[in-house]
Amino acid sequence: MPNPLFTPEVKYLLQENDAHGMKEFCESLHPATVGDALVCDLPVEQVWRFLKHTRIKHQAAIFEYFPIDWQVQMVEGTGREHMAELIEQMSHDDRVDLMRRLMPKVTESLLRLVDEANRRDIATLVSQEANTAGALMTTDYAWLPPGLTASEALDRLRLQAPESETIYYIFVLDEQHRLTGVVSLRILILAARHALIRDIMENQVVSVRANEDPEKVAKTMAQFDLIAIPVVDDQNRMVGIITHDDVIDVVVQEATEDVHRMGAVGPITENYLETSFVTVWGRRAFWLSCLFVGGIFTVWAMSRFQHAISTVALLALFVPLCISTGGNSGSQAATLITRALALGQVSERDWLRVLRHELQMGLALGLSLGAIGFMIALATHAVYDHAGEQPPAAFTLGLVIFQAVVCICIWGTIVGSMLPLIFRRIGVDPGIASSPFVATFVDVTGIVIYFTIATMYLL
Repeated sequence: MPNPLFTPEVKYLLQENDAHGMKEFCESLHPATVGDALVCDLPVEQVWRFLKHTRIKHQAAIFEYFPIDWQVQMVEGTGREHMAELIEQMSHDDRVDLMRRLMPKVTESLLRLVDEANRRDIATLVSQEANTAGALMTTDYAWLPPGLTASEALDRLRLQAPESETIYYIFVLDEQHRLTGVVSLRILILAARHALIRDIMENQVVSVRANEDPEKVAKTMAQFDLIAIPVVDDQNRMVGIITHDDVIDVVVQEATEDVHRMGAVGPITENYLETSFVTVWGRRAFWLSCLFVGGIFTVWAMSRFQHAISTVALLALFVPLCISTGGNSGSQAATLITRALALGQVSERDWLRVLRHELQMGLALGLSLGAIGFMIALATHAVYDHAGEQPPAAFTLGLVIFQAVVCICIWGTIVGSMLPLIFRRIGVDPGIASSPFVATFVDVTGIVIYFTIATMYLL
């Protein structure tokens, strides 16, 4: 999204062709701020015109903060030689994300202009399978052999630091490039000058495989409070690191997908206001159509008990009250269990414990709501116009509502808690057991429960 604070200034500098002002703007502000300010209603050519007044290193830093779709447009708006030079300055993981989005012919033409070392690095990262730890990692990391002293290690780090993504963790590798330990920059600075790296390093290193799921990587980093985690192959040879900023992107993406699915919307990765109308319509219409068809069963269930409704019309007044109880309690349970699954707090193996817990919770909630329903039934009976109808006794009506609410609430919590576990078991995203999905299913079954109890007592 454009930065409304700086966008007018950007346009003014371009209009005045103020080269010094554009240079100062690019170099005095954080690259993220500059990137936000430039992503406005300017054409791509004007953005490049603005950026050319700063050094290529600053251009690359700003370019990385552009949305990926905007980056793709920017590639088409400049010469291949200039873009290749900029790619060489970009962080390794960001430039690979860009390469994956470009047309194959464009990628090929750019790679021919990149130096051999960067070309090999890009090819290695691009070859990683999508949606894996390898696809997130960067090969920019600081490493040391175990035989150096602390003083020698600091001298070597001064050479590595300009090219490394982070130097807070320095990884210790043997002659075969196998990961043997890790030392923090703090420990290295505080160590005696002649202390050996092998003596001050941490031997128990938390690492992940290149083919692991990014969500698992995020959980591991959160569990151990890491700002970077090494990625190794099957022989424990180090191939890269994943930094906290990339993990944040994964967490946001996963949370967004879960929220969308729980709202019965197909996941939308683009900016809400910038996503095409047809795309949003399609993602929403599909699930709404499914839920709409599911709602037809509510009509069918009501038709099965039309005799009870025509005999005791008072029953129809409590249909919304009873079925909303089941839908709301089921949605609560589905939300809690889906989130617990995402955080690793429960798994499919815990289904019996979850069932036992939700049975008790459903009963407690049902009794609480049922008591309220009982009082509402008595009050409604007192003010209802019974003309031409033989009404049930007020206490009997209240008892029907009480029992129906208790049973529907218990049923709703069971359905809402079990569906996410069942979906996870069969390999489907638990987020699909969304609140609207659970509510629609419990609505249909809740009507059957309600009128079955009513028929037993009143007819």
